[in-house]
Formats: sequence, structure tokens, C-alpha cells
Amino acid sequence: MIKIENLSKSYKKGKKVIDNLNLEIRDGEIFGFLGPNGAGKTTTIKMITGILGIDDGDILIDGKSIITNSIEAKKNFGFVPDNPDIFLKLKGIEYLNFIADIYEISKEDRIKKIEELSEKFGMQTVLNNKIQSYSHGMKQKIIIIGVLMHNPKNLILDEPMTGLDPKSSFDLKQMMKEHAKRNNTVFFSTHILEVAEKLCDRVGIINKGKLVFVGTYEDMKKEFKKNISLEELFMEITEE
Repeated sequence: MIKIENLSKSYKKGKKVIDNLNLEIRDGEIFGFLGPNGAGKTTTIKMITGILGIDDGDILIDGKSIITNSIEAKKNFGFVPDNPDIFLKLKGIEYLNFIADIYEISKEDRIKKIEELSEKFGMQTVLNNKIQSYSHGMKQKIIIIGVLMHNPKNLILDEPMTGLDPKSSFDLKQMMKEHAKRNNTVFFSTHILEVAEKLCDRVGIINKGKLVFVGTYEDMKKEFKKNISLEELFMEITEE
């Protein structure tokens, strides 16, 4: 479970980019975090993962504060960022072993996981190549493999489908569903509203730093009294 309590963040001249955000992502659900460009999605995710500091409020990962108990909180999630350009000088296999060392994955378990996941994502033939030689989609895949290796209870994914080929995108969505079925949490941002409509148990819409809706697609249709697509509802909500 991920719990966001009274979260605020300001940048220049005291202007709030996140304004008193309260949100609970439950165990066993896939939660889609939606919003226009610049609405505050990535800023929120960076605070959840401890990359950015928090001005006000707190974030709890399975009851552990990202502020006061950050190491324990970080052990409970896996994070796929929106930009996969990291550790470019490492070979794919070196990166995966580095991640395995951080999470103290045994030699036997890591070999099994690397074989299983690299085959799943079609990466087994390029693990000995440097990450800088990978395409954008391949970089995305190696990060996703690294995240899945230690079976985190909470998955936090920032635009995870970007750059993936159709098969890998399908495989990732299936893994997200399976992860949630095991009473785990999946929190992801996306600009692909068709994916959110089909995949998510609930969605949250953020606009100009404020949460303007939380609920199911059916809840949204009832609240706005319109039987239209999520994309059309999203446009109305964010434009207003």
C-alpha cells in the first residue's frame, strides 16, 4: 500500500507544483495516475520514491515513511523512471548483477531470474552489450527486468510503456495484472488513456498540482453524468 498524506511541493517563487495531495493506493489494485503534461505526475512520483524532497506532508510505503525511514520504505518498491538513460557504461548483465547485489539476491536466484526475465523480454542475446548501445525500448526493458528481479510488493512505473514493442508492452501489462492479483500494488502514470481504461482498477487525475478526481471509470461516468470514453472525460475534466 502507498499512502500520500497532505503532500505539497513548491519550486520557484513559492508556486506550488503539488498542492495538498492526499491519495491511497491499495493492495491488490492497479492504479493509473493521469494528467496533462506539467500537471505534477512525475514530480509526485519522484517524491514517492525519495528522489525529490518533500516540503509538506508524508508518504508511507507499507506503513514506512519515505522521510523518516527511507531505506526500509525503498526496500518495498521497484521503480521504473520515465527516462531509461542510466548506467550507460555498464553491460546489461553488469547492471542486473548490480541490482541483485543491492537487494541481496542470492547467486542461484539471480541466475534464474535473469534467465527467465531476459527471455520474456527478448533481451538474452544482448546482455553482454553496453546499455549505451541499446535502443530506447531495450533500455526500458533492462530497467524493467531489474525492477522485477527482487519481487517488490509495490511497483511504481512512470510511463512504462514508452518505447516498448507491442509484445513487450503486452507482457508488461500481463505482469502488472499478475502482480496485483497477488495482493500487491501497481501505481503507474501514463498518457495512453486507452491503456488506463482497460487496465486500471481505479485512476487519479491530477491537474495543475491538484487531485481533481479519484475513482473507477464507472464512478467517473456517474459523477459527470456522461457515458463517454475515458479519453473524452479526461479532456473535459482537465480543460475545466
